[in-house]
Amino acid sequence: MTAAFSSEVGSGSREENAPKQKTGAPFRFNRNGSRAATWLALIATILAAAGTRAADVPEPESYRLEDYRAPTPATLRGAKVIGTEAAEKLWRSHSASFVDVLPRPPRPRNLPAGTLWRDKPRPNIPGSIWLPDTGYGELAPDMAGYFVKGLEKATHGDRARLLVLYCLADCWMSWNAAKRAQEIGYSNVAWYREGTDGWIAAGLPLEEAIPEPRPDE
Repeated sequence: MTAAFSSEVGSGSREENAPKQKTGAPFRFNRNGSRAATWLALIATILAAAGTRAADVPEPESYRLEDYRAPTPATLRGAKVIGTEAAEKLWRSHSASFVDVLPRPPRPRNLPAGTLWRDKPRPNIPGSIWLPDTGYGELAPDMAGYFVKGLEKATHGDRARLLVLYCLADCWMSWNAAKRAQEIGYSNVAWYREGTDGWIAAGLPLEEAIPEPRPDE
């Protein structure tokens, strides 16, 4: 039997028009292990570098259309930009809906018979709804509708509820998604700029996520 694996998020754009949140048990990184310590130190370095570069990145007038893994601005017009401490407070108080927009490649349609497709695990913030592929600069109509329905589910139809969108550090996907949520009509949008990189660095709990099914799934 042949095994195939979904790829990690790339730095460039890909065709985004590929169209129930169930989660496993929360887990934490074992910070006593040398590998975990090295990983956390690397994340801390990435976050520090991202913060330093943010002041040099201008906020575009419209959506980012390429090179999605790159330094992001420190601002998003009309939205709150929050860090890990603020995100944790919102999460613990259950006063916001969290939406993860990390992309996930769909299972290729032309895999040979008998091929086992294994998606890359995605640990995210517990209680989040995962809407992959909704942070691209342009969305096909079915994916735009998928995003709208996903936000409605996350907020229970309350467009005034605080909505926290995130991905990873240096990820324009979450910036685009937060901007898009405002244009849809959500009036209380927060962009968690550090995403799960910041969450991991703070030693906060994660749980393995399953994305909301995309239109063709």
